[in-house]
Amino acid sequence: MKVTIFGAGNVGATTAHLLVQDELTELTLIDVIDGFAEGKALDLQQYAALSLYDIDIIGSTDGSMCKDSDIVIITSGLPRKPSMTREDLLLKNAEIVADVCGHIKKYSPNSIVIVATNPLDPMVNLASAVLGFGKHKVMGMAGVLDSARMCSFLAEELGISVKDISAMVIGGHGDDMVPLKRYASVAGIPAVDLVSNERLDAIIDRTRKGGAEIVGLLKTGSAYYTPAFSLFTMVKSIFQNEKRMLPCSVWCNSEYGINDLYVGVPAIIGKHGVEMIAQLALTDDELSALHDSANRIEGNLDVLRDNGYSV
Repeated sequence: MKVTIFGAGNVGATTAHLLVQDELTELTLIDVIDGFAEGKALDLQQYAALSLYDIDIIGSTDGSMCKDSDIVIITSGLPRKPSMTREDLLLKNAEIVADVCGHIKKYSPNSIVIVATNPLDPMVNLASAVLGFGKHKVMGMAGVLDSARMCSFLAEELGISVKDISAMVIGGHGDDMVPLKRYASVAGIPAVDLVSNERLDAIIDRTRKGGAEIVGLLKTGSAYYTPAFSLFTMVKSIFQNEKRMLPCSVWCNSEYGINDLYVGVPAIIGKHGVEMIAQLALTDDELSALHDSANRIEGNLDVLRDNGYSV
């Protein structure tokens, strides 16, 4: 099996590191900066030798090196800086993602594509439009990351192992994401029975601002360990046909009353890509919040259309 990662920065390189440990047959890193992907690939190849992992790793600036990939991950793009929103990156990263997708369409037309570039949901919609692949073969990584953040904050609040905590975050990957309070649980016990409503609301607010919190602390970068492991989780579910139910940005066509739009909802991810969307029984307030988030994505797509993109 072959995985190509466009973008050899922190998220791309850390994802590559995780995939090396899973001993895929071939891994390719592609980056526009001369020597950058090549250097990361060489370092990873030597790490693999020390760890006794048999894997071929290639680094390049040439987009054609993604040829015949089974999965392509897009992390290319500019990262957020302090005070920037994900939407501030919209037009800058749209140009990058569209160019990358041109290479994927030409050289890996049978691949499954996972997008991680921000602003996530508009970039997934753009990638799908440029690629022209089946909608089930294009998805975005966001909900896995956001749900992990909510689990971490709940574990911290309760002072217990995160192993027993489950959470679900849907909607767009932004400040209007929808952490589902009712679906958070601890060993099957609803979190609402263990945590006060006030504290749960604070955890939800922190979850929504989780990326910005890290950006503000780092000052010169953004999160990459958890985004990378989120990508690895999705790739593993595809390669091993695990059929994990993961919150991802996927194509909705009437689900939750949302039409013709990529937005974060729980989906079964397997060897064919997105195999099923799970229909949660949302309350009116939860559904309204999800629709508000979808409308925010549509607004960003309108900006892209105004700037000449067909999405």
